[in-house]
Amino acid sequence: MADWQQALVQDVLALNAAHAAIVNMGQVKFSDELRKMCEQNKCGMYDSNWMCPPGVGAVEDLKAKAMQFGQGLLFQTVHQLKNSFDMKGMMDGKKVHDEVFWEIRTMLAAKYQMEETLSLNVGPCGYCEQCAYKEGKECYFPEHATASVEAYGIDVMALTRSCGIPYNNGKNTVSYISLILFNDH
Repeated sequence: MADWQQALVQDVLALNAAHAAIVNMGQVKFSDELRKMCEQNKCGMYDSNWMCPPGVGAVEDLKAKAMQFGQGLLFQTVHQLKNSFDMKGMMDGKKVHDEVFWEIRTMLAAKYQMEETLSLNVGPCGYCEQCAYKEGKECYFPEHATASVEAYGIDVMALTRSCGIPYNNGKNTVSYISLILFNDH
């Protein structure tokens, strides 16, 4: 790993990520099965957001878009819960993760001069209070719209495993993963 990549990982950890790693695109496994889970609408966001299926696009197209990048920054935040049913704690953890995500995006542009990236976060895009998709309109803020890692069909469990990052961080915790793709500079 190059010195600047080691510095990037350290900077990300300093922004309260629990784990971070640089990944090569060869480590990224795509799975159509993940998109089939989206179609089952377990999260309630299928066909209601531009950054969720089917609005985000076909897996093959998204894979081709992702493969235009050579590397990525994978990072995880971990949040303690009162118990395994602590929905408020999960939502609070997601909010903290999103703040870390946006700080990292800003840092990549400002400190590392990475203007062209593909940022994949956790869950549906929540930049707007109500997505323009529901109104049949184009995305209002495409520069801020963010799909999830899973919407791209990326196998998060396999990716974290390949980087030595735990997928599960113990009892009464919730872990969130993001991936920001870039080309070496």
